[in-house]
Amino acid sequence: MPPLDHTLHHTLRERYDVVVIGGGPAGLSAAVTLGRALRSVVVLDSGQPRNAPAQGVHGFLTREGIGPAALLAAGRAEAETYGATLVRAEATQVRRVADGFSALLADGRTVIGRRLLLATGLADEMPAIPGLREQWGSGVVHCPNCHGYEIRAQRIGVLGTGPMSIHQTLLFRQWSEHITLFLNDTVTPTNEEWDTLAARSVRVVDGAVASVDQLDGVLTGLTLRGGRTFDLDALAVGTRMEARGGLLEPLGLEPQDHPSGMGHSIAQGPMGSTAVPGVYVAGNVSNLSAQVVVAAAEGTIAGAAINADLVAEETAWALDGYRGPFSASSEAGVSERVLGVRRHGMDDGSAMGASASTGSKRREEVRGAG
Repeated sequence: MPPLDHTLHHTLRERYDVVVIGGGPAGLSAAVTLGRALRSVVVLDSGQPRNAPAQGVHGFLTREGIGPAALLAAGRAEAETYGATLVRAEATQVRRVADGFSALLADGRTVIGRRLLLATGLADEMPAIPGLREQWGSGVVHCPNCHGYEIRAQRIGVLGTGPMSIHQTLLFRQWSEHITLFLNDTVTPTNEEWDTLAARSVRVVDGAVASVDQLDGVLTGLTLRGGRTFDLDALAVGTRMEARGGLLEPLGLEPQDHPSGMGHSIAQGPMGSTAVPGVYVAGNVSNLSAQVVVAAAEGTIAGAAINADLVAEETAWALDGYRGPFSASSEAGVSERVLGVRRHGMDDGSAMGASASTGSKRREEVRGAG
């Protein structure tokens, strides 16, 4: 777990407007938006960012190449500026309570929020090939839009892991003419796909991969089970992406099969809403292919939606109080039914002849207040 920084030392209160679980770009962006809306918000950060091994963040306007840790540190500082509480803690359980949702932490503490945002990201599952995970984020990459430019014109291998591997191969072909697809006893191209690969001058190698090779921490290639070796500068692998969404299962939200077959994700509705009122999602937990800038944008959108939801709830409360059993209109209604005269409070009726109706008075009060 990364060391704590000053932004993660806040004391945890019992209640907040919003509990955000996940301190990555999505969760922090939501916290900034909610803080700017004058909401009390806590971000629970377990300190396990998906892109921690990456050398830099790409495709993020004005932040091109920034280190993942530096981006998160800047995000924490911004969220803190707007009053967000940032706590290094792992949420182990969430449940519905009378006034919202509670999150149980690994250290035994509990925090309650009127709304809940899950921005826990996903976990990348990859084949158990020696050396593969050790090179993850350096010599081994997955996203052509994230890493293609950095390995352009190099010898790129694509490790077959499933039906999307051929699509991944054709994408990486944009950045290099030296592409080799390793079928890995996993991928079986159709006749049309064989033609497509040939038309794009993609080399195809059959046989299972035994190891991903490196020297002094730098990827050098891979070896097949039969002993044949291949020199490579980079290896692309399509991981199986599993949303870290188990926390929502007690609320009736379970990760669903992604249409692409890439993994599982939490289904989201408009602006990060879910099938459970009051529960929102943002980032890779619900959008498996979201790059960092997209995850941050989804956090901003979800934060705005949560604030609007809270505003609607508070407006309903105010309206209910305005029309409640002891409101002026209610007392006037009772007076009219019992005494035949519409009055309320200490009004003795002497001014009724000169006054407008209750509805008119109310409209004038509102106009005056404006």
